[in-house]
Amino acid sequence: MSNRLKFELTAPNILTTLRLIAVPFLAWFIWRWPKYQLGGFITFVAIWITDMVDGWIARRFNQVTEFGQLFDPLVDKIFQITTAVMMFMVGRIPLWVPAFMIIRETLMILGGWYLLKERNTVVYSDIFGKAATFFYVVAFGFLFWLPDNPRWIRDAIFIMPVLLSTAATINYAYKNRSKLPTLDHEKREN
Repeated sequence: MSNRLKFELTAPNILTTLRLIAVPFLAWFIWRWPKYQLGGFITFVAIWITDMVDGWIARRFNQVTEFGQLFDPLVDKIFQITTAVMMFMVGRIPLWVPAFMIIRETLMILGGWYLLKERNTVVYSDIFGKAATFFYVVAFGFLFWLPDNPRWIRDAIFIMPVLLSTAATINYAYKNRSKLPTLDHEKREN
């Protein structure tokens, strides 16, 4: 992987950039809950669909780039965390959902950054990560339309994505354990 990440003008990279631009609009629609509930939902679905489309185009038409491999998952994280924080701000979900997501994603970003910079390794999403993302998106999609009561339903729909997200984190660490620093390894290097 090169030291300098270069933006290549490809359809997937353009779609990813458009997704990032759409996130503040989504945040604004949610902030104006419930007045712009439909606008928020449409923006949410559009972001999700373009995420699937850009990945399909990249693989189908051989437009996978280093920029896209790193930027696409980052935009996904920004999209999901923004949605979670804004839904908490308007009282749609409890604090533990965005708190868990922020802590988990921070750990993943720091771990991924370390592996990239120190071990020249890119951590790609696996089946658990993809499943967690899917269930988060489904849960947030339902959240736009679930009634205020009973409250427990809006909390319970996040159990599956949180469990899958935890499994993904453990799996990423396990798969890359030989590349992570250990005290014994560091002692041997000195």
